[in-house]
Amino acid sequence: MNDTVMLLLYGILAYIIGSIPSGLIIGKTFFNTDVRLYGSKNIGATNTYRVIGIKAALPVFLCDTAKGAIGVLLFSSVGPMYMILGGILAMIGHNWSIFLGFKGGRGVATGLGVLIALSPLVALICFTIWGIIVYFTKIVSLGSIVAAALVPFMMYFTNESLWFIGFGGVAALFVIVRHKDNISRLLAGKELKVERVKKGD
Repeated sequence: MNDTVMLLLYGILAYIIGSIPSGLIIGKTFFNTDVRLYGSKNIGATNTYRVIGIKAALPVFLCDTAKGAIGVLLFSSVGPMYMILGGILAMIGHNWSIFLGFKGGRGVATGLGVLIALSPLVALICFTIWGIIVYFTKIVSLGSIVAAALVPFMMYFTNESLWFIGFGGVAALFVIVRHKDNISRLLAGKELKVERVKKGD
């Protein structure tokens, strides 16, 4: 197998792994619940928590995070540019899943997985900032937007490579654009908080 074919196969695999709808699978298989029907109707860990609770949200979070890390690690023997590509493909898969008619989540947990694989220190800093914001505001989207925006700056201040700084900028833009509806609700004071909802809501 030549290098070009190998890279292509790894890229396809990164996208397919990213496309696996963890929230939908875990919700339906173990809790007989389609999280797309309740709350914000998103398949991510936040809405899974709203609809089912931490017992489902935690495994969804871990699975979505793992998807991003795997996307990076598939290319670990090739070089930083391709590692970043693998992570971005996993994020694209999560956001536009081939298994969900090219619909999906916001990519925050998957992006965290990419960040952990690329720069654990920056991942820890940004995750801590995210946690502080969510703890005090109970608004996950606000924490996600701020943490994502800080990634390229943290990459720079921790002396990561230009490739990683560039990834931070792309990933930040990626997450912020995916949260455009959340931003509108934040500005209007109508954004959902991290609270359990009834399945009929």
